[in-house]
Amino acid sequence: MMLGPALKTAACAAVLLLGGLAHAAPPHRCAGAAIEQAAKLLAFHYGPDDRIEVDRSAKELTPLRNPANRKQLFDVLQVWGHIYKGQYRMRFIYARLPGECLLIGQEILEHADL
Repeated sequence: MMLGPALKTAACAAVLLLGGLAHAAPPHRCAGAAIEQAAKLLAFHYGPDDRIEVDRSAKELTPLRNPANRKQLFDVLQVWGHIYKGQYRMRFIYARLPGECLLIGQEILEHADL
């Protein structure tokens, strides 16, 4: 049976999508710690608020060099949080230590168009 051009395109797209999902990288080992820390960071900056929400995923960003030792790298994880209509980008910096999630830095920035 011959497939039409539109059906061939859709079939190819499905194969590529499924192939990409099969090779998706596992989450960073400190992703859970970063998500937990994000809620604490928002509460620290803005006080307790029952409208605080934190995304359930952490995105791994490009590693940073340790300014005290250029041979060492730090892992950077980004988590988004929300309070009512405000959006906040938080980045958590972790030392690369086997079996540990040692938080050594964090930043928070309101995502706003002023």
